[in-house]
Amino acid sequence: MSQAGSATTESSGIKKAGLSVAVAVLTVSDSRTVETDTSGRAIIDRLTQAGHRIEDRKMCKDDDQAIREIIAAWVADSKVEFVIVTGGTGVTQRDVTPDAVRSLFTKSIPGFGELFRWLSHREIGTSTIQSRADAGVCGDTIVFLLPGSTGACRLGMEEIILPQLDLDHKPCNLTELLPRVKQEHPPHDD
Repeated sequence: MSQAGSATTESSGIKKAGLSVAVAVLTVSDSRTVETDTSGRAIIDRLTQAGHRIEDRKMCKDDDQAIREIIAAWVADSKVEFVIVTGGTGVTQRDVTPDAVRSLFTKSIPGFGELFRWLSHREIGTSTIQSRADAGVCGDTIVFLLPGSTGACRLGMEEIILPQLDLDHKPCNLTELLPRVKQEHPPHDD
């Protein structure tokens, strides 16, 4: 290990982040409980293995108002820097997560959903078109919307989200956008 916080943990292969960020995790499901929520657990496990803090964790039914209220409360909480939602991103009538959350976005991050579907195509083929995975900026908080499948959560976390939460990821990362990071680590000309 050449720098503190830059080692890969042996058992998981997950790189330890150089800076810990605060994340809230929401599982949207009509059928899962905390005990059966393998997707939420996969997200939390990867975040903690990378050295990030879980600021809050909630579960709610596929209800657009309930989803929006939870996300809005986290966005208003200055302690929450990132939000990761799993579930409700498909195309069935009950899948309302993107519809509920997009109205809170001040800026959309379309590249997240595009990259997620491209990576997912390797595993599930054209079925990936049914995913409405998305991300956006809500004020000072960045929100990711992942499908409810555990495999999709692992893929999204390992291939996209964790690298973007790592301040050392180059040429850029989403952690650089956080107000506290802008103050503590001002950009420098290279």
